[in-house]
Formats: sequence, C-alpha cells, structure tokens
Amino acid sequence: MILCCGEALIDMIPCDSRSGDLAFTPKTGGSVFNTAMGLGRLGADVGLFTGISQDRFGTLLRQDLMQSNVSLTHVKHSTRPTTLAFVHLDDGQASYSFFDEQSAGRMLAISDLPEDLGSVSTLFFGGISLVSEPGADSLLALAKREAAEKLIMVDPNIRADFIDDEPAYRARLTEIVSVADIVKISDQDLNWVSEGNEPIEEKAQKLLDLGPSLVLLTLGDKGAIAFSKSFGQIHVPSESVDVVDTVGAGDSFNAGFLQALWALGYASKSGFQTLDRDALHSCMAQATRVAGFTVGQQGAAMPWKDQIEALLPA
Repeated sequence: MILCCGEALIDMIPCDSRSGDLAFTPKTGGSVFNTAMGLGRLGADVGLFTGISQDRFGTLLRQDLMQSNVSLTHVKHSTRPTTLAFVHLDDGQASYSFFDEQSAGRMLAISDLPEDLGSVSTLFFGGISLVSEPGADSLLALAKREAAEKLIMVDPNIRADFIDDEPAYRARLTEIVSVADIVKISDQDLNWVSEGNEPIEEKAQKLLDLGPSLVLLTLGDKGAIAFSKSFGQIHVPSESVDVVDTVGAGDSFNAGFLQALWALGYASKSGFQTLDRDALHSCMAQATRVAGFTVGQQGAAMPWKDQIEALLPA
C-alpha cells in the first residue's frame, strides 16, 4: 500500500451567485488528499493518514475518499474543525487564503502516529501539512521513523503566504528531504527552496546532495525532468492540452508517477533500488499524462483509470 500522509481540507472555489456576486463552492482538496484520491482512482492500493474532523466538511472528505477507493484505516478522526482554503484564480493560476488554526490535521501529535503500518511499502508527504506545528513535526517524525524500511516521496508544494516561521520550515524541509528517496518539486518551488540565479540543474543537484536518489522537476508546459543519481537527466514533454486551470496539477503528477511505480512493482524500498531508466521514463510519461488531463478540467479533477487509458495510443 501507498500511504499518503498530510492535509485533507476544503477548497472554497470562487463562483458566481445567481445575483452575480462572488460566491464560493466547497470542494474537497489539499495536496496530499488529492494525491491519495488520484492514486485510488488510478487503481493503486492507497490509504490516507491525516486528521479528519467530524464536522460536515469532514463528512464530505470521508465520502470522497471512500468513493475513490482510498483506505481510511489510518485516519485520525477528530472533533477539531476542518481546514478551509479559499482559492483565488488569476488567469488560471491559483493562490490561497488558509484558515487552519487548531484544525484536525494541523493538531496531529506524535501520539497519533500509526504504530503498525501493515502492508504499507511507500509513504508520501507534502503540502501545507509540513508547515505548521505540531502536525508538521509529527509527520517529520513518521518519515524519519520509517525511512530505513519504506520508500519515501516528498512534494513540498510550497505556499509561501502560509509560512509564518520560514527558518523553522526550511529546517524541517531539509530534514524530510534528507530521508526521502524521491523529491518532486515544481520549478517555482525549487527557486523558493534554493534562492539565487544558479541554473535549475545546479539547484536540483543541491537537493540530490541532501540524500534522495531522484528529483522530479516539473516545468509546466515544458514537461518534467528527472535528475537521477543512477541515470542522469531524463526529460519528458508535457501533454498538449488547452489549460483550463492548474489547481491540482502537481498532485495529479504525483499520483500518476506513484501509480505507475506501484503497477510496475517498484513502489517499495527494495523495489525502487531495481528501477531502470526505461521504467523511470515510463513512470514520468504516465505522470505528465495524468497531469495533462487535470489541467484541462475545471478544478482539481483527478482522473479515473479508464479516462487515462482512453488517452493511450491504440
């Protein structure tokens, strides 16, 4: 099983009311939640570890997870509120305003960490759940505890406006990257992590030097580049699509990559060590295909397996 560890929240999506005034429609979301949803819809064996409220928004989160074949075995149910993220769109680009104080996900404690991960072979971390204490420190503790035995993938998916203590966040991010096997990061996030005018190749190498064996750099309509300690660089172009909005693009890339890794038998610590160049290219192609589907839809539309299979050449 792939266990996605981190936030599950409600995105408040802007829409027009009948009167023409701006209104917001609640949609389930969050970077880690979306990745889990995408994996479930693509057919992978996947679960979610997070705190989910018993409020009405939490009910929506649980319903969507179950409908997308995501296991709730490791969910920590809570009376605390659900995190809300108000989405602002500008030419299809999303920015966010978060309401997260004392939320079910943010307040995860070390004592809430699952003791027995059973069949879990891969752990995925990322998003705003790595920002705020105590939950961020709890997730870091889980990654460090399991890194010797489990495959670890991290996607920071940085929301700079959400970060109150930048030095603490940067230190935590460095720690979790150092125990990760795979880091997926966008070009914008890479430039935030590694400030300065160095080429992206040098910045990606800095991440590799921290410990992971693979860095996946997404470049929007320019595709993605893998920086591998074993295979060097591998570039995969993006899908040719009419972009509607980019909400969930990185999450769907994560889901596509991890599902392909899982389907090919590489989604474990030992399995990943046998990954070859052709298989890595295949996983990246799947990731860009899934991301291409999502950006062609309104909102974070994680595709189902049959929708992706319909895009494959006959």
